[in-house]
Amino acid sequence: MRRVVVTGMGAITPIGLDVETFWNGLKEKKIGFDTITHFDASEYKAKLAAEVKGFSAKEYMDFKAAKRMELFCQYAVAAAKEAIEQSGICMEEEDPYRIGCSIGSGIGSLQAMEREHKKLLEKGPSRVNPLLVPMMISNMAAGNVSIQFGLKGKSLNVVTACATGTHSIGEAFRSIQMNDADVMVAGGTEAAVSPIGISGFAALTALSPSTDPTRCSIPFDRDRNGFVMGEGAGVVVLEELEHAKKRGAKVLAEVVGYGSTSDAYHITSPAEDGMGAAKAMEYAMAEAEVNPNELFYINAHGTSTHHNDLFETRAIKKVFGAHAYQMKINSTKSMIGHLLGAAGAVEFITCVKSLEEGFLHATAGLENPDEELDLDYLKGDGVFMEIKYALSNSLGFGGHNASILIKKYEEVEK
Repeated sequence: MRRVVVTGMGAITPIGLDVETFWNGLKEKKIGFDTITHFDASEYKAKLAAEVKGFSAKEYMDFKAAKRMELFCQYAVAAAKEAIEQSGICMEEEDPYRIGCSIGSGIGSLQAMEREHKKLLEKGPSRVNPLLVPMMISNMAAGNVSIQFGLKGKSLNVVTACATGTHSIGEAFRSIQMNDADVMVAGGTEAAVSPIGISGFAALTALSPSTDPTRCSIPFDRDRNGFVMGEGAGVVVLEELEHAKKRGAKVLAEVVGYGSTSDAYHITSPAEDGMGAAKAMEYAMAEAEVNPNELFYINAHGTSTHHNDLFETRAIKKVFGAHAYQMKINSTKSMIGHLLGAAGAVEFITCVKSLEEGFLHATAGLENPDEELDLDYLKGDGVFMEIKYALSNSLGFGGHNASILIKKYEEVEK
């Protein structure tokens, strides 16, 4: 099977508009939570979000092109630009039909729907923007990235709610393994901090009603009461190893395993025994031929909802048994909130940086673990720890589970 490596990464997040700023923010336990500014949320149940701050689309793309994109697409193009530039790929020297795109969004543009629905009601159907559909639909993140950078290979939009980013990268990994592409620009993007987005998730009682930025997104804490909506994008360049070596690319990490399952249980709750998530982890490790005792770090889905954190913990214990107590587990959502379709992609980037620097960030805000949540969730401060593997989990509404296993790059497979 063809080996697949990471050669570029890009991020737009609530705590940084590039990978290094984002990563430094994680190391410093910087939180991105504040009062919602995208609209007046004073009457809403949830008043906090992790918004992207200081983003200007014209710094990343042509102004005219940006005007034809909704925010989720702008974030994707900006993150892809950073990832492609880091990878050093020169499109003029490549076969564009061997370079694909797999960038998903869980929702697309709620803002476009809200805006044009208001026009429909107030001014009639003739006033609806003729670009509503291509601006709203979720596949346009992949479409716009492909257009902006001339990627003519396979173009995918995986939509699996909160597992979208991980599935997008996993399916890109498969595409290269199976020789459908030599390079894939992959990840997730989301910009759903809008009136209908916040009110819908709040009505579902999924969002934290907390007004304290330091105690709103607190994964694995006994006082957790819902997630905080975040926004942004994470995009990586995956590449077949020999293709990367031939052009002298710097390899950041290697993707070695990918597992995907369905709970087939409930539209919002994970399976109570964690079996679906457990199987996804097992499949990822089995593909990589990694023994569970060789793994010491998991970047958890860790949403800060009661059910997710409990059932994910059960899944980890089911897979790793007594070894689970020797492992380090953290939640990036403790600082940037839940980026929905972008979450898994940004957390994948976190895993690569953790492998590169030998540092595992803290789960910020965690003070009082629940009785059954008795693993090492990196309460307090992060730790310097050399690791060979990092496993990233994502669980989505509808029962979608995805796990991806990343390895510190070694020139020769051991």
